Amino acid sequence: MSGPRSKTWLSDLIRKHMPTREEMASNRYLRPIAHRFLSPELWRFTRRSVPRGVALGLFAAFIVPLGQIFLAAFLALPARANVPLSALVTFVTNPFTLPFWLVVANRVGELTLNIDATLGAGAANTLAEDSGVLARWLEVGGVTAFGFVVLAVVSAALGYLIAGFGWRYIVAHKRRKRLMKMEQRLVERLKEHGQ
Repeated sequence: MSGPRSKTWLSDLIRKHMPTREEMASNRYLRPIAHRFLSPELWRFTRRSVPRGVALGLFAAFIVPLGQIFLAAFLALPARANVPLSALVTFVTNPFTLPFWLVVANRVGELTLNIDATLGAGAANTLAEDSGVLARWLEVGGVTAFGFVVLAVVSAALGYLIAGFGWRYIVAHKRRKRLMKMEQRLVERLKEHGQ
């Protein structure tokens, strides 16, 4: 799909899956601070709130395995980020994508910590054999957890930059289209008055 039809389809899909202000305000976990969620500035799509919402949503998605939506919403309040967007972005990690992200986080953790190079070639395997299976699982779990921290920070930074540039591109594109329409109307009016 392309053109206006795809834009309405995408916006309808986003609206369908985004929680409303009232739904978030009535949530039992958010009820103590629900009055903050009703602030209209947290629900507007602005050049500052959109990148913040994307960054906080990505950070929350990778930093905790459960309750990412609530963490993103809590972080969005003081940051004045777009609350529904930050909640929606957390779905990048979900039960279907979790195995993929576990492998990626493990690889990122291994690459970042570079365990084999620090201990010497094969020393990590010898250490795991000497200390048992539990020690190996703890090592893999620690490396994976560190990988998730790295993914949280890096994806939040990249998400902020990409969303900021994307927002500027969309606004500039809309402005160009509006100016072209105004120019076409002006040309049509000049042709009508010239005849």
